[in-house]
Amino acid sequence: MHKISYSEDANYQFGVGAGKSFPLGATFDGEGVNFAIFSANAKSVDLCLFSEKNGKEIAVYKLTEKSGDIWHIHLRGMLPGTLYGYRVHGDYEPEKGHRFNAHKLLIDPYARKLAGHLKWSDALMGYHVGSNRKDLSFDQRDSAFSVPKSVVVSPSIFDGGNKPKIDDTDRIIYEAHVKGMTMQNEEVPQALRGTYLGMSSSANIEGLVKLGITSVELLPVQSFITDSHLAKLNLNNYWGYQTIGFFAPEPKYMLNDEIAEFQMMVSQFHAAGIEVILDVVYNHTGEGNEFGPTLSFRGIDNASYYRLAENPRFYQNDTGTGNMLDLTHPQVLRMVMDSLRYWVEVMHVDGFRFDLATVLAREENGFDLQGGFLDAINQDPVLKNVKLIAEPWDLGMGGYQMGNWPEPFLEWNDRYRDDIRRFWRGDQGMMPSLAKRLLGSSESFDHNGRKSSSSVNFISAHDGYTLADTTRYIAKHNYANKENNNDGHNHNCSDNFGVEGESSDPRINELRSKRARNLLATLLFSQGTPMILAGDEFGNSQSGNNNAYAQDNEIGWLNWNGFDKTLLEFTKRLISLRKTLKPLRQDKFLHGKLREFDQMPDITWHMADGGLPSSLDWNNPDWKSIALEIRDTKGKNNEVVFIALNAGSDENFKLPEVVDEGHWVKHICTSDPNIIDEIMIDNSVHVVGQSMVLLSFKEG
Repeated sequence: MHKISYSEDANYQFGVGAGKSFPLGATFDGEGVNFAIFSANAKSVDLCLFSEKNGKEIAVYKLTEKSGDIWHIHLRGMLPGTLYGYRVHGDYEPEKGHRFNAHKLLIDPYARKLAGHLKWSDALMGYHVGSNRKDLSFDQRDSAFSVPKSVVVSPSIFDGGNKPKIDDTDRIIYEAHVKGMTMQNEEVPQALRGTYLGMSSSANIEGLVKLGITSVELLPVQSFITDSHLAKLNLNNYWGYQTIGFFAPEPKYMLNDEIAEFQMMVSQFHAAGIEVILDVVYNHTGEGNEFGPTLSFRGIDNASYYRLAENPRFYQNDTGTGNMLDLTHPQVLRMVMDSLRYWVEVMHVDGFRFDLATVLAREENGFDLQGGFLDAINQDPVLKNVKLIAEPWDLGMGGYQMGNWPEPFLEWNDRYRDDIRRFWRGDQGMMPSLAKRLLGSSESFDHNGRKSSSSVNFISAHDGYTLADTTRYIAKHNYANKENNNDGHNHNCSDNFGVEGESSDPRINELRSKRARNLLATLLFSQGTPMILAGDEFGNSQSGNNNAYAQDNEIGWLNWNGFDKTLLEFTKRLISLRKTLKPLRQDKFLHGKLREFDQMPDITWHMADGGLPSSLDWNNPDWKSIALEIRDTKGKNNEVVFIALNAGSDENFKLPEVVDEGHWVKHICTSDPNIIDEIMIDNSVHVVGQSMVLLSFKEG
């Protein structure tokens, strides 16, 4: 029998049993806790327990039972709340892919909760920092004082409430950061700002409901670390793309250190009819390359968890972060699938956006539609009803796979962002690209039964300029990242209207406001799934920083004091119109086909004079204005929408002839945001240069 002290006045006797190989992780069963961990190449595994009071290691248990490659033990009498970690013994032979070092405390890959935060120290490294032998050397310092501890948790009985049922054509995604969303929002109670509970506060949710959002997509909330180089610069990993715990919510967003706070957040969003989608990072971990720390996977079984190079001392790096997980290994794929199911079944989220998703579908010969990850997703009964979104690229050979993902995946469409920005900037020859983007990029997505909602359209996202900065800067201003402004994109397709940054010139500010309205209106009136970056609806700026990954401060947080009420009300109007006018949100791609019941085409392109554009027009690099007439393809909906976009000088657009009694109604005019539902008397509409209008008419 082993003894462990939970408190100063209570000792608990733990009975040691063989335990079971399933489930993986630490599982409280009412009598004690079962521990199970995978390692194919380890020689032995130690379970280490720690005092909650002072963090000291107080007991060690050898896992003597092994089923296949799963090591396991059961400790009778152990309670939830126990802090633990692993030390794994084996060969330290980097040139053979093995980096076992039992001096390093390791986080359980299946830990449901982490306690404490990473404290950077050379003791975290499996090798001796500064040695001439570099990572081939061996470090014997104990790293336990620096590593977050895994925590045994109770089984959840939380039911998640009624999940919203959002039709694919109705979805409007809002990409947000849990902390940044609320840190400067005075309507959120101060104690809750920057937390899961703050994210789901009544003030925050009410604002999203009024805006018309159906789905919140949260930047990474699975436990992550801050990179050592950022820590040395007194910066933080704000975005969170350095995951170290695929089952544990990031603890710094908790108010009282309880994972139930995350579940409560989800429940509150569900009660308001809003989905919760998580941005997840299964392509790599926070352990970095061969010079990174030994925190978990590297020390448990480096050769199994990671894709190694031809020389297994080194890592394949199609992610640009130093390593990539090997989902061709059955146990690594199992971990990813177990993690996804956990967040759906226990944490009750509604979907996932997969960061650098091409990595996940890479097999021996590259991206593979019949590979293990996609096969596993397609057959999984739990995941079949959740929303799946791919960031369809990585940095490896053949990594750009936009349009090649199978149903039911949606995909981020970066071409949409660039082409729409360039059209409104006035670039030459953009009309054919504009037409494709307005119609859901069918050239990429219209195959194998995919829906037009497959394209996730966005003007801005966390990575890049905000909408406001797209109209204020032509050069990135990332000096706060302390990388001499060498980080971030240089291809921003932005405009500053003659002045870089803030301007006191009313004319410039009005041009910028109109450009922002143009970009948002185009986004909401395009076929596909629109995604809005948090804060774009009211003009949030990051002062020209287009890579605010390390800005856990006023640069990265939303500035609610710089609130553009006119833009907010305009955005609400755009979203409301999208929801009201069915032709704007169709599940089928539109190609000008005749509807069966009235032989009218689903779309018609118009020149300003009402004529149809010719091939010469489509190839004219100076063509700046076009109109699109759209009809619904489903049922016998008699509503017609007319959108005129003008990136040139003022134009009068002839309206399609009305054959029945009634009038065209102008709902939106980006040159005058105060125009709402204006009945048109004439058979033409004036469209000011650098603006757009939307009208509708009901036939019959």
